[in-house]
Amino acid sequence: MFDHDGYRGHEGVTWISDAATGLKAVIAVHSSALGPAMGGCRLWHYPSSSAALTDALRLSHGMSLKNAMAGLPLGGGKAVILGPVAPEARTALFEAFGVAVDGLGGRYVTAEDVGVSVADMAAAARRTRHVSGVTAAGGVGGDPSPYTARGVLRGIEAAAARVLGRGDLDGVRVAVQGVGHVGGALCRLLAGQGAQLVVADTDRARLDRICDETGAVPVALDEVLEADVDVVAPCALGGAITAEVAAGIRARVVAGAANNQLAEPAAGTVLRKRGIAYVPDYVINAGGIIAVGAEYLGGGNEASVMADVDAIGPRISDLLARADAEDTAPEILADRRAEEIIVAARAAR
Repeated sequence: MFDHDGYRGHEGVTWISDAATGLKAVIAVHSSALGPAMGGCRLWHYPSSSAALTDALRLSHGMSLKNAMAGLPLGGGKAVILGPVAPEARTALFEAFGVAVDGLGGRYVTAEDVGVSVADMAAAARRTRHVSGVTAAGGVGGDPSPYTARGVLRGIEAAAARVLGRGDLDGVRVAVQGVGHVGGALCRLLAGQGAQLVVADTDRARLDRICDETGAVPVALDEVLEADVDVVAPCALGGAITAEVAAGIRARVVAGAANNQLAEPAAGTVLRKRGIAYVPDYVINAGGIIAVGAEYLGGGNEASVMADVDAIGPRISDLLARADAEDTAPEILADRRAEEIIVAARAAR
């Protein structure tokens, strides 16, 4: 594993297999330098256990960077469950997952991610306290999707001001790839501010619903990232932007909710050379972890969480300004700063 492409000095990887429920999962803890490693649990139909491991390693590393840049006292971790899972088996399977999480003694804290619901996390919470995103006690936490969407909206506003010279989003054309929990919520927020939307999704019923609600125009999945728009917002699975895709993007801003949007470093290089501003995914999509982190750690309230989520906007404004001043890609600057924070925390332990 130490020579795996996704390995970035991870502290630990746990393979889980439970014959009684059919649970097969990987939990990756990248860093606990800043605090317990928090990150969502993803359920996906991976083609192989190797693909699941790759996802867990990359996503957990991304969570370390995300939590560091958001100023949270949390490290980075991620869990992936190999699907599919029959509907009638979900409760027992997630309870078994909760047992596995509890066995790590708090080193990893789980929450909802792609393919996982609040009800699934509630099942896990019956077997461990190291779970968040279950209940909105005192108005804090619960489903992280609305907080993620709000943070992405603030990031798009900041990028539009910096790159497009726009003081608002009225009439700004945005292409949204993926209109699930976060992407759909983002579409509603954007439409509420007068943005003109084009959207794509694999689920036709979900796509039609969002179009009906927001007036968005549906386009084919293979066309959405190259649509003639001002902003492209990848909100589906990661790795959507390869160097080849980056060469065809017509928008001036790439800012979305998906994790690991750049499939390869060359994609960021192409965007930068073409004058397209890429907003690093783990900076813009931190709203969800800010909310569930406050739920787990305690001491916050809805107003303070919203203020922290809204701070994503100024953070992105500063990052894009620094990128221009130093003629360096925003994702490189963000990576450097996040790693500096983690290294300093590790040295202080």
